[in-house]
Amino acid sequence: MSAPLLSLRNVSKTFAVGNREVRALEDVSLDVKAGECMAVVGESGSGKSTMANLVLGIYPPSAGEILFNGEALPQRRAKLHRRQIQLVQQNPLSSLNPKRSIGASLRLALDVHDIGARVERNDMVRALLEEVRLPADFASRPPSALSGGQRQRVAIARALACQSELVILDEPTSALDVLVQARVLRLLGDLRPRRGLTYVFITHDLSVVRNIADSVAVFERGRVVEAGQMLQIFENPQHPYTRNLIGAVPVITREELALRASLSTENQA
Repeated sequence: MSAPLLSLRNVSKTFAVGNREVRALEDVSLDVKAGECMAVVGESGSGKSTMANLVLGIYPPSAGEILFNGEALPQRRAKLHRRQIQLVQQNPLSSLNPKRSIGASLRLALDVHDIGARVERNDMVRALLEEVRLPADFASRPPSALSGGQRQRVAIARALACQSELVILDEPTSALDVLVQARVLRLLGDLRPRRGLTYVFITHDLSVVRNIADSVAVFERGRVVEAGQMLQIFENPQHPYTRNLIGAVPVITREELALRASLSTENQA
């Protein structure tokens, strides 16, 4: 059994809003095993992105600790941690410098983390583009010349450039149409075993979860109300909030139709 790559131990986060405190996370404990994809699901405001920001070191936790490879992460992340843990945002256009070419943005990641010999880095950029199924000549294009799906592939390539171990994907397909979404999910699925990656996939869309996740953690109002293997959560959800989320998932099989009907009946009982 794989050891946890990422562990959260009784993590809480409180923000000061005016004269009051708002608890965004409360006593969250999770283990993400090396090589797996854990989906973190819940409605807006449930604490999903706050958890991601804590793992990335953008905010310090108010209580508890976060461990990576068995060691507690310091509040001020070391350069190595920033390289090992990468983020793919919902809107890559906002994270790509519009004044830099795609190639320059990818090259910057290599330069900052001193990856590869300098004379090899332009070739590495072209190889990264090809790995995410984009033509190598896209290196000379600005972000504005690419479609949403193509920009998201560039964001994935930038995470790969850092030779990361853990990739946090924050609603990475929610702004894409269904066909492009499926292609990006397929790409992520192919890259994970080939690169030895671990994913934390943040989403509100459970129809995406069943196509990529090994395990699921369900967040409601800053708490984890249910966690387990993906099939276990879908086939036998224990918490009413999880049942409601699954009841809203578009049905594509007879088994899921039966499950949805049974959940609806139980929720009305």
